[in-house]
Amino acid sequence: MTYIPNSIQARDMASVVHMQTNLRKHQTEGPLVITRGEGCRVWDDTGREHLEAIAGLWCASLGFGSERLARVAYEQMRTLGYYHLYRHNSNEPAIALAEKLLAIAPVPMARVLFQCSGSEANDTAIKLAWYYWHARGQPQRSKIVGREFAYHGNTCAAVSLSGKPDMHAGFGLPFANFKHTEFPHYYRRHEEGETEEQFSTRMAAALESLIEREAPDTIAAFFAEPVMGAGGAILPPGGYFQKVQEVLRKHDILFVADEVICGFARTGNMWGSETFGIVPDMLTSAKALSAAMQPISAVMVNERVHEAMLAQSDRYGNFAHGFTYAGHPVAAAVALEVQRIYDEMDIVGRARRLGSLLQTALGAFREHPLVGDVRGVGLIFGMELMRDKTRRVPFDPALSVGARAAAAAQRHGLIVRVVGDRLVFAPPLVIEPADIEEIALRLRRGLDQLADELTREGALAGAGAGKVAGD
Repeated sequence: MTYIPNSIQARDMASVVHMQTNLRKHQTEGPLVITRGEGCRVWDDTGREHLEAIAGLWCASLGFGSERLARVAYEQMRTLGYYHLYRHNSNEPAIALAEKLLAIAPVPMARVLFQCSGSEANDTAIKLAWYYWHARGQPQRSKIVGREFAYHGNTCAAVSLSGKPDMHAGFGLPFANFKHTEFPHYYRRHEEGETEEQFSTRMAAALESLIEREAPDTIAAFFAEPVMGAGGAILPPGGYFQKVQEVLRKHDILFVADEVICGFARTGNMWGSETFGIVPDMLTSAKALSAAMQPISAVMVNERVHEAMLAQSDRYGNFAHGFTYAGHPVAAAVALEVQRIYDEMDIVGRARRLGSLLQTALGAFREHPLVGDVRGVGLIFGMELMRDKTRRVPFDPALSVGARAAAAAQRHGLIVRVVGDRLVFAPPLVIEPADIEEIALRLRRGLDQLADELTREGALAGAGAGKVAGD
């Protein structure tokens, strides 16, 4: 595509490096430039409206504009625009936000550490796991276990923990002491006749086998998202976390719950840990913590971990960790106001009610010729695209069916997330019933269009099979 030399697209192409983007392709195709947002909708520089079904990057829980939060940020900037938490200094918004997080934690927690992003939060939790075992006199416990296709961030340590080979390629990563157990994607990976409980037993056995191969006394911590976000909104199969936690307790391995996506009602409870019975030693959060209006994240640690931190501080005279903008008063003030808004809205009850409507709307697509499976909880759902749903035969990756489905949806004004041949939905928590109906309508138009294309190409099993029920 050719752009006018001084257009905003041309300026972008000449100056900005875009994350998770084919950089060569971007030099010819250019960006979609979003200029304003309201509720669940955003508008591009041409004035075209888009319905946002993934909350930006899972994070715009209150939508894409807020006069109320803008006023809070403005007033805090006028009062105290910056101060830090180093060397016994503090600020009131950070203190109040920490108190609030401890009050709503899914299990008893002792203290809160602030950072600026989910990546930094998980990176910090990795460091704290090592710090804990050094304090316990077991420095050989240096290995961190994640899961295949999980995502925990993009710092060198957090992306090493992530089980996504595309994010390691070319960077010399992952680091050697990061290990990955199996991807618990029941729909794609279960054996014929295997129940979810049986599949979970097999996943827990695979984790224990990895631990035993590496030697249990070398493992520091296990990280898991309650629902695997960038892995494709993958729900844990029945009994999964119960069985995994039994393995971790047996070998005295710390459990870190990555709630960066799931925290703050996304799963229909305040925390994904509550939804799935997780009892973490540490919990990381970001994204909806501030409804994406300010960059802020937090790690909560339990008393076990905090006591080790105190012991190390005694030993070395200082807890030598921190970030310049950690607990930034403006970010903390905005995040605290977001928590007030959540309380006023009954955000948990809202997520459950609207999640039920989204379940019905997306569940209808199980009858679509492109769709093999739809699963979700609260307001996070994944939709699996399959060439042959009966036999679970995927499309040839060369067809890029997932990317084509997302592009088709966007042509009809709907923005979704694509992970391989899986579409992901996590709309702002302020979504309304009419918005859900519109998501289904626009998605139907896009998928029907793509199904027709694939039928003409001979790439769809049962060519010409029926469309979504109700068409």
